[in-house]
Amino acid sequence: MKFTAEQIAGILEGTVIGDSNVEVSTLSKIEEGTEGSLTFLANPKYKPFIYSTKASITIVNSDFEPEEDLSTTLIKVEDAYKAFTKLLEYYNQIKLNKSGIENPSYISESAKIGENIYVGAFSYIGNNVKLGDNVKIFPNSYIGDNVTLGDNTIVFSGGKIYSECVIGNNCVINSGAIIGADGFGFAPDENGEYSKVPQIGNVILEDNVDIGAGTTIDRATLGSTVIRKGVKLDNQIQIAHNVEIGKNTVIAAQTGIAGSTKIGENCQIGGQVGIVGHITIGNNVRIQAQSGIGRSIKDDEVLQGSPALAYGDYNKSYVHFKNLPKIVKNINDLEKKLNGDS
Repeated sequence: MKFTAEQIAGILEGTVIGDSNVEVSTLSKIEEGTEGSLTFLANPKYKPFIYSTKASITIVNSDFEPEEDLSTTLIKVEDAYKAFTKLLEYYNQIKLNKSGIENPSYISESAKIGENIYVGAFSYIGNNVKLGDNVKIFPNSYIGDNVTLGDNTIVFSGGKIYSECVIGNNCVINSGAIIGADGFGFAPDENGEYSKVPQIGNVILEDNVDIGAGTTIDRATLGSTVIRKGVKLDNQIQIAHNVEIGKNTVIAAQTGIAGSTKIGENCQIGGQVGIVGHITIGNNVRIQAQSGIGRSIKDDEVLQGSPALAYGDYNKSYVHFKNLPKIVKNINDLEKKLNGDS
């Protein structure tokens, strides 16, 4: 799909400087711009590239004045970065604007389907499923029995949602994510063997939740594993059974959260963090990458390390950690002197 500079300026409420009829069909970095592409200049560090870029259109701030001749058409806007972001969102909407039911796919006769949905080929929609308006289910996805998907929710290729789970409005579930697999529940017997404890709960995702590729969220043993409104989960995260994550919390890749832990609102959790089960983490907590959390955390704490320490204490201690061999040698030398050794 092609757009002219004039059309793009209309979307962004910008002003064209140059050829208003020039067309673009792709996006590019300013230093890698090619003919027929659109780019932007927001960071002054990249200003030299605007004079050499081959991009057909460049979005710039309204106060930009060229110091040399340009071959690119300019669109001047109040904030080039925000305008380009808006354009990315618009482009993404067009790219994902699919509708209809592709074959082969299976949709149970008992499923209730909203308006303007998309079901990709080789997808399975189980009994009594409820799909809201504008739901998009990309190919090779599985939606189990009695699942509810709210309006405007997207399940990308290979997403799996097990039975009984409830997904809110405007959620995004990326490829390979698994929602509602059994929690890790096994009971040992007198012979040291393990018997499976049935996991009969479900998973609830509230509105505006994003789930990264390959992330797994286990169903509750009883009740629900709950991901509150606005939570953003990166790729390859493990959320165990009966966990609850408060609204607007963000978690980076490869973090693991053990069963029945409660995490508060507006928390920021780095990558590869390990969190034990049956603890409570307060609101506005920040946990640095690769930390190990083995105790409950109060509101507003900032932590790092394994086991995690208060962020300031960790940084002070780290100065000594890396000097430990020297410190030990100094102590040994002092002991020798005190003992009268030569």
